[in-house]
Amino acid sequence: MLQVLLVTFPFFALVLAGYVAARRRMLPLEAIPGLNGFVLFFALPCMLFRMGSTTPIAQLLDARVIAVYLLCGLLIVAFTIAISLNRRIRWNDASLGALVAAFPNSGFMGVPLIVALLGPVAGGTVILTMVVDMVVTTSLCIALSRLDGAGGEGRAAVFAAGRKALRGVLTNPMPWAITLGGLASAWAFRLPGPVEKTVWLLADAASPVALFTIGAVLARAQMTANHPMPLSDYLPVSVIKLVVHPLLVLVMGLLAQRLGLGLSETALTVMVLTAALPAASNVSLLAERFGADNGRIARIILVTTAAAFLTFSAAVTWLT
Repeated sequence: MLQVLLVTFPFFALVLAGYVAARRRMLPLEAIPGLNGFVLFFALPCMLFRMGSTTPIAQLLDARVIAVYLLCGLLIVAFTIAISLNRRIRWNDASLGALVAAFPNSGFMGVPLIVALLGPVAGGTVILTMVVDMVVTTSLCIALSRLDGAGGEGRAAVFAAGRKALRGVLTNPMPWAITLGGLASAWAFRLPGPVEKTVWLLADAASPVALFTIGAVLARAQMTANHPMPLSDYLPVSVIKLVVHPLLVLVMGLLAQRLGLGLSETALTVMVLTAALPAASNVSLLAERFGADNGRIARIILVTTAAAFLTFSAAVTWLT
C-alpha cells in the first residue's frame, strides 16, 4: 500500500497545488479557462495521439471491453437517477449527477496515473473507456436532463439536447486524436521527425498541467457555487462513484470471464481502476451550461477527488 501511495501521491499533490493556487488567488480565476483550453485542445490530444499510435490496434478495438464497461455505465446512470429523483432534484440535476457518478476522470487523471502504475499496456483500455463515456454516457445523460419539459415540448428538448451532445462530441478534439492515433497504429505511420518531436513535447506537458487544472477548476466551482446543501444531496453519489461503480465493473467483468467471453485479466484490472477514479471535472462545466445545480456537482467532484487518494490507492493494492 505504501509503495502504491508513493506512486499516486505526486498526481494528487498536483491537484492539490492547483486547488490551493486558485483558492489563494495565486492563479487568477480568469486564467483557468486558458489552462483548460491548453490541455483540452493541445496537450491532451497530443498525449492521446501518441498513446494511440504506439498501442497495438487490437487493444483499441476490443469489443469485450466496450460492452462490459458500457453496460456498467448504463446501470450506474439508471441507479443514480432512481435514487436521486425527489421533489427538489428533478431530471436535470439527477441526470447530471448520474453522469458525474458514471464518468471517471480518465482523460486528465486516468491515462497518466494508470499507465504510470501498470505500464503502457494499460493505455488502450483506458482510451476505450474514455470513448464510451464521451460518446454514449455523456450524450445519454444530457438527453435525459431535458425530461423536465412536459409533453411534446419535453420530447423535442430531449432530441435537441441529444443532437447538441453529439455535436459536442464531434467538436471535441480528444475522440479525433484517439481515432488518428489508432489509424497511425494500424498503418504503422510515424509523423515527420520535427513534427513528432513537437507533438511529443506537448504530450509530455499534458499530465502535470491537466492535474493542476483539475484542482483549479474544483476551487473555482466551489468558490462560485457555494451554498448550503444537505449531505444526502451529494454524498451518496460520491459513494456510488468511488465504491459501487468499480465493484460493478469488477463483478460484470468476472461474469464475462465466466461466460468465456475472453476478457483478459489486464483489461479487467484497468477497467476497474478506471471506474475507481474520481469524477470527471468537466461535468461541472456541463452542469453550468445546462442549468443544473453546479454546487452539487462540484461537491461530488471535490469529495471524490479528495477521497480517491485513499480509495483508488486501496483498489490498486487490492487488484495488483
